[in-house]
Amino acid sequence: MTDTIATGMARLDRARSDVRRYERVGPGGDPVAPGGDEPPADAAGVVLDCGWGRLVFGQTFADQAAVADVLRSEAAGSRDICIYLRDPHVLVSRLPDELFIDPSLTYRLPLGPEQRAAEAPVDLPGVRVRPLRDAADADAVNRIYAANGMVTAPVDVLVANARTDRFLHLVAEAADGAIVGTVTGVDHVAVFGDPERGASLWCLTVDFNRAPPGTGQALITELASRLVARGRAYVDLSVLAENEGAIRLYERLGFHRTATLCVKRKNPINERLFLPALPDGYDRLNPYARIVADEAMRRGIRVEVTDPAWGELRLTSGGRTVLTRESLSELTSAVAMSRCDDKRVTRRILAEAGLSVPRGRTATGDDGDTAFLAEVGRVVVKPARGEQGNGITVGVADPAALATAVELAARFCPDVLIEELCDGEDLRVVVIDHEVVAAAVRRPAAVTGDGVHDIAELVERQSRRRAAATGGESRIPVDEMTRDVLAEAGYTLRDVLPEGEVLVVRRTANLHTGGTIHDVTGDLHPEIAEACVAASRALDIPVTGLDLLVGSPDRPEHVFIEANERPGLANHEPQPTAERFVDLLFPGTRAPQRLWSPAGAGGAG
Repeated sequence: MTDTIATGMARLDRARSDVRRYERVGPGGDPVAPGGDEPPADAAGVVLDCGWGRLVFGQTFADQAAVADVLRSEAAGSRDICIYLRDPHVLVSRLPDELFIDPSLTYRLPLGPEQRAAEAPVDLPGVRVRPLRDAADADAVNRIYAANGMVTAPVDVLVANARTDRFLHLVAEAADGAIVGTVTGVDHVAVFGDPERGASLWCLTVDFNRAPPGTGQALITELASRLVARGRAYVDLSVLAENEGAIRLYERLGFHRTATLCVKRKNPINERLFLPALPDGYDRLNPYARIVADEAMRRGIRVEVTDPAWGELRLTSGGRTVLTRESLSELTSAVAMSRCDDKRVTRRILAEAGLSVPRGRTATGDDGDTAFLAEVGRVVVKPARGEQGNGITVGVADPAALATAVELAARFCPDVLIEELCDGEDLRVVVIDHEVVAAAVRRPAAVTGDGVHDIAELVERQSRRRAAATGGESRIPVDEMTRDVLAEAGYTLRDVLPEGEVLVVRRTANLHTGGTIHDVTGDLHPEIAEACVAASRALDIPVTGLDLLVGSPDRPEHVFIEANERPGLANHEPQPTAERFVDLLFPGTRAPQRLWSPAGAGGAG
């Protein structure tokens, strides 16, 4: 077969100069001029199921939108490939969030008519190349696929395909009967009556532990010989540009480069092909910065980690660069940030906008504080500036406890806010670009008794679980608040909690102090959603996490507690918080709602 391949080289040499001018080569290696790659009249939209995925023959589609629809229908766990599409870059440019140009090279081996009488392929001692016959062969092929990181295929599909003239499924069988290699040929004439009499080669791979040197070449030459016998004009293959060893083999066998490109869908299987290499410092990012970096890289936005400990990124797309720190970006003004930073200012702005806030006052340390406590009954005492629940005391009901709570809050900020305690569930609503993206109920840390371990051990175990689930962001502190909550329930840390009893051990529901979060986006009452949008506009902030107390997320009653200028986007799966954040930063990378406008709606160009 080496000589067989060589007989086509003279024709190839004559065509090389023409290959630069033509994307495709016709029968016998003769160039086909532009216009010759129009879809055949009798074959529109040909899609071939190969088991591991589908081959989408782009030249058989008259409409790129139809190609996009096919690729969008890719089955989970499969890898579809569109080849021979005219102007594939145009399709990808319209759907950059969904599709990508495969970073592979396409090679072609011309198979001229004179090769019909050529001698048989060179024999490889100890290996016989033959067609795939049955389920046992298909199982062996799948084992080789899996060992080499390839997508496997249903056994029945492989066997059924091998029994048609559309496929040439070949296997390399060792002397002991073991399958040590495989290749799949697709006959374009049998599939869609290809006027160019072409074919393609897919899934060439071997068992690297058992296959003798030359097994891959034996599979290629046998496939080429069988295609010559069928009268095919050429065989194409696609190979990753980084696979230099395979490329050397193909070029040695007489394959030459063509300008054909493949299009694939952005799916988890293909991630390494379209995602850039992880930037330096990526592994040191916290979950709140990493979710932003992941979404940006998925869209092809350049990510530079400028300060991993701080969660700071520099994102670049085209001529636009934006600095972010987790969900805080340059788009949030210093004024908007300061409005959220001081809870007293937040309250005033929201109240002036006609939104509901609890009654409150700034602590003065005089009779005014105790008078306010007597008026409302129970209060929450918190630093006017601070985060992560530090210095907050909930449920203060007497003057002595009030003085203690004010002293604690003042350790974190000299200005202290006293607010009426409102009953209800703790609700966090994330608003991005003045649209509600996610809502979640946050509940304080709690433990469940087993009748064996004391509360201290239960808290420690639950704290370890929360830390593991949040990358170390959530832990239950064992401090005076925890002891006070236990005492109110009639327990100490050394008591054994009865089996099945659930005990809340914190008053606040902050994630950082062991709180849990439960998505309620689909249940959020429209009046709460409207109020949250109004709050974001009043604060004039593009990204915010609003904290409210509600009787129930699906009921309209609510009061605003505070606004966070840097909400944790990673806490709200499965809601698309990171997607909407990157949409805000880089609107041009937003996934389009449709590929093209309806017929007649477009303009020139």
